[in-house]
Amino acid sequence: MPEASKATSNRGPTIHTVAAAAGVAASTVSRALSNPGRVNAVTRKRIEHIAAELGYSRPPRQHPPMSGPLKTVAVFVADITNPFYFDVIRGTQQQLKAAGYAQLLVDTEESGELEGDMVTRLRGSFDGAILAASRLSDKELGTLSQSIPLVVINRNVKGVPGIVIDTPTGVVQALEHLVSLGHRDIVYVAGPARSWANEMRWRALRQAAGKHGLEARRIGPFPPDRTAGSAAADAVLNSGATACVAYNDLVAIGMLRRFKERGIDVPGRISVVGCDDIFGADFCHPPLTTLTAPIEQVGRVAVSMLLGTLEQRPGVRRTQVVLPTHLTVRESTGPVSGSTALSIH
Repeated sequence: MPEASKATSNRGPTIHTVAAAAGVAASTVSRALSNPGRVNAVTRKRIEHIAAELGYSRPPRQHPPMSGPLKTVAVFVADITNPFYFDVIRGTQQQLKAAGYAQLLVDTEESGELEGDMVTRLRGSFDGAILAASRLSDKELGTLSQSIPLVVINRNVKGVPGIVIDTPTGVVQALEHLVSLGHRDIVYVAGPARSWANEMRWRALRQAAGKHGLEARRIGPFPPDRTAGSAAADAVLNSGATACVAYNDLVAIGMLRRFKERGIDVPGRISVVGCDDIFGADFCHPPLTTLTAPIEQVGRVAVSMLLGTLEQRPGVRRTQVVLPTHLTVRESTGPVSGSTALSIH
């Protein structure tokens, strides 16, 4: 037997041995055995079978020696271009800096799949994580929290530390405001289907409408950005409603722009309410009635909760925190006029 073969035999099968036997690249073998979800199920099973036959076992992952914690917290946001996250990031950044931690910022692009993949891939780079408006399922978050210290923002998952912005209560305030102005036909402009906050806001609006003998309607879902506001505005007009509550300010601002293009008077013909009170909500035309929340405080509290776990601080380890919202009334809402009570088709 050649010396090279003897050496290989003495070492036992390697990842390259398995790759050659399976007819795939060594990188594919690595993914199949370390991150199975990223490899086709048929290919993964074949690789696992061949690895077992050859007696190959994946060597333990080597980590660089550390003298202590990484002192880094990863902050995952659904869309870094959404102004809602600006204040969240500012709050986490300032609180982490004060505690001597660095911030690792990750944009998950409104994708639960990408979010889960990035958390897994970057796991060795941070001590704990803050997930803002996670698109992962409750089950996935529960499983993740068993292996990674984390805090979620705008999610309420049993056993997972989290902060909830009480927008459902704010939505009820918005409906009461619209009803007081004479509106009887109100629609909810829905956001992402996988958004927990989106579903909570719709439920709150529907229940509050029922108490007034009204039947709220929902249109969408729409992506949570200004571009989607054009399609949402057209849909609202076609619905014949006299008022709408949008999932967030970006959609609402996009709607205002579309209404202006079509010559639709706001609030004379239709009233619009947003959510989040992002920077610019009071600069648009007309200034937007919206739900205001202490967003920067959300980031700060999330960090405090996470560090309470990481550093085992007594009296800081809370499971759930709810922060209030309130309705800020501006010029995008007004009384129903005779013309707005007519259906628009």
